[in-house]
Amino acid sequence: MVKTTVQLGPLTLQNPIVTASGTFGYGVEFADYLDINKLGAITLKSVTINPREGNAPPRIAETPSGMMNSIGLANHGIEVFVNSILPKLELFDRVKVIANIAGHTLEENVELAKRLDIVDRVDAIELNISCPNVDAGGLAFCQDLPMVSRLTKAVRKVTLKPLIVKLSASVPDIVALAKTSVESGADILSLINTIPGMDVDIAKKSLFFKRGSAGLSGPAIRPIALKAVYDVARSVDIPIIGMGGVATVEDVVKFLLVGADAVSVGMMNFVRPTLSGELVDQLSAYLVASGETLSTLKLTA
Repeated sequence: MVKTTVQLGPLTLQNPIVTASGTFGYGVEFADYLDINKLGAITLKSVTINPREGNAPPRIAETPSGMMNSIGLANHGIEVFVNSILPKLELFDRVKVIANIAGHTLEENVELAKRLDIVDRVDAIELNISCPNVDAGGLAFCQDLPMVSRLTKAVRKVTLKPLIVKLSASVPDIVALAKTSVESGADILSLINTIPGMDVDIAKKSLFFKRGSAGLSGPAIRPIALKAVYDVARSVDIPIIGMGGVATVEDVVKFLLVGADAVSVGMMNFVRPTLSGELVDQLSAYLVASGETLSTLKLTA
């Protein structure tokens, strides 16, 4: 047996495998494919104050080594989230549950955090300041450091739960963004979100997505994500959940080597719904075979 428990500030995970928001539904949808209780944590689909229909279709396009999405934070709203969705997760008592909040304003994010602070089944709150698929909030927050500071401090004041701030690499200086988040009260950082991109329908001579742009994810963005985690890990002293194109156990190890404390699986959940559970076993096997521990997975050169 090998020890896989990880401590992310105040949040303890039984292993470092996490699922990314927007790629794993509300967890229960994947229960027929894997044992949810095997995972370190699941990050639920973003929640907003009011229900959102999301962006007009088409919403997804396949790309080489990845996919693009323009979902637009479609969700049922906080009332249904708290009263109907979270109770279903009581069946999974070993996996940690991370709620991703995506309010369009500072006030909405504060209200969401306040509502979730009193919900026992929520183990941590992820503040989504980096979604590229909405017109309000999202990247508009991430690209304004004074706003990041005000927003993070405001959310920090209303919750005692571990606070994760989710960062984008689509900013001039992700290290400055990370430092601002930490100074303002973040317990944990998660990075990166999808990368803004575009596709074109040549038959219609029009942009494929109604909004024009969409978020690129999958193995295509892994090199960008690895560098972002590497740079941030050397600049701040709080735990990091690394993500972006994770498809194999080797990818998990790469993120751990460059400074991530946990690793999140995103787009590949659509391709291989069993993958997250498989990675839990594969990481343990890798540690045993290599003679490594999670604490020794650090770059040597």
